[in-house]
Amino acid sequence: MHASIAESNYQKLMDPRHIKRLNLVQNLYSYCFSVDGKTKIFPNKKDSKLTNEIIDHLDEIDLHISKSAPKYPINKIAKTDLSILRLAVFELLIDKKEPTKVVINEAVEIAKELGNERSFAFINAVLGSINTTKS
Repeated sequence: MHASIAESNYQKLMDPRHIKRLNLVQNLYSYCFSVDGKTKIFPNKKDSKLTNEIIDHLDEIDLHISKSAPKYPINKIAKTDLSILRLAVFELLIDKKEPTKVVINEAVEIAKELGNERSFAFINAVLGSINTTKS
């Protein structure tokens, strides 16, 4: 039983779509530390075009996050969590290429990998709220 769970987790980690999302989260995380909001130095260059597209929509994305997590101002959300949320909100509301369930599931999985012990629950709650209110 344990071998199949470990194998399943390994396959998930090796999924190119999962790896691409991890790369995008890393790029968005890096952007959080841009002093002027214009300097864009991304660790994953091959995903910089899509990262820039997400950044172009940050005002809209952050508005959705703020509405769904009113007790947590954007500047107080952990940078890792914020980066995961920004990617997921982009996928849910702007890109719309993946099913909602897949986007939320992936965001929760990435939060479990990269965030703290409460990140996945916070991200799941925010995305659940956004999903309920999206038009």
